Amino acid sequence: MLKSSFFLLPRFPLASPPHRTIHFSKMSTTPAPLSPKFVPAEKSGITSVSKSDGFKFSLVSYNILAQAYVKGDLFPHSPGPCLKWKARSQAILTVLKSLGADFLCLQELDEYDSFYKRNIESVGYSSIYIKRSGQKRDGCGIFYKQDSAELVIEEKIEYNDLVPSNQDDSSSEDKEENLPAGGNKKSASKVDPGLKNRRANRGDLNDPCVRFKRDCVGIMAAFRLKDPSHLIIVANTHIYWDPQLADVKLAQARYLLSRLAQFKLLVSDKFDCSPSVVVTGDFNSLPGSQVYQYLMSGSSEAGTLPEISDDVPIPLCSAYASTRGEPHFTNYTPGFTGTLDYILFSPSGGIKPVSYLELPEPEASDIQGGLPNYYHPSDHLPIGAEFEIIQ
Repeated sequence: MLKSSFFLLPRFPLASPPHRTIHFSKMSTTPAPLSPKFVPAEKSGITSVSKSDGFKFSLVSYNILAQAYVKGDLFPHSPGPCLKWKARSQAILTVLKSLGADFLCLQELDEYDSFYKRNIESVGYSSIYIKRSGQKRDGCGIFYKQDSAELVIEEKIEYNDLVPSNQDDSSSEDKEENLPAGGNKKSASKVDPGLKNRRANRGDLNDPCVRFKRDCVGIMAAFRLKDPSHLIIVANTHIYWDPQLADVKLAQARYLLSRLAQFKLLVSDKFDCSPSVVVTGDFNSLPGSQVYQYLMSGSSEAGTLPEISDDVPIPLCSAYASTRGEPHFTNYTPGFTGTLDYILFSPSGGIKPVSYLELPEPEASDIQGGLPNYYHPSDHLPIGAEFEIIQ
């Protein structure tokens, strides 16, 4: 979901995607949700450096917009019927099934036990999930095709671990009542004049016990690909939204890479291998931001951030940046347009991206007026990459 009150214009060049066909539901004039396709990287001028018949696996990252945060006053631009749970849940399910990816990494995943788990697993997936801390109703999940991968080991990440141990829980509750926890706060600051007051009611942000308690989470797991046998680590996360707490976002990114480095060492030692690494999620950070730069370089100005392990971060690069350039946007509403979602991978991990999931151009008719709409059931767009294992 969105997270700031300013509008950003697209800045990054895109390769022209294939023609986007808009379909209508049977027996209805209501448009059906669009199902994006994977586009070979070679069409963007990227030359393959390994055999074209190498084994591939596909991964999609998608902030599906938790229904708990779907409020009409936060999405006044969206057609009312497409915000209803029955319509939206079926549209999201349609998109996820049509993607057919080996891994589906979802953020703002609520209604996991009551809806998504059984419906997505019914088409051949298994899944793991972590719910956000506190009273939050959404979380992060990884769905994986049973025919493609086997779960080996998993770990959950609680960013509240960054809170000093002498914390008084009663003083550090996040009091952003009825506001999207992951993304629509960008537009909320336009449509909800009370946002500044709610920010002011969050307690003393100079107190680290208050400042770093954001109830954000992540999940990571090692999977054994079945053909050929190859270990891959997949991490999925949702970083805090507020631009005014950039240091909190950076601290969470540092903690993520620290935990990831420890997890990779554990997997390497336990299974005597060198696993590939893919990191996905809604990072609530634009290209060029401090969080983005840290994820790419592993270095940053630490400042007064909480003490974190000295594990050397795993070198990462962006699947989109290395093929066609970062998208114009992955989050699109009248109040905010920008790229917040990324698929990162370790270039030294024996994999390389060979395809990416197509995204609409700024002038595309299916996004006009902002998201969600009938074509796109979330305010975010799904992003995806197909990786080839380099033998």
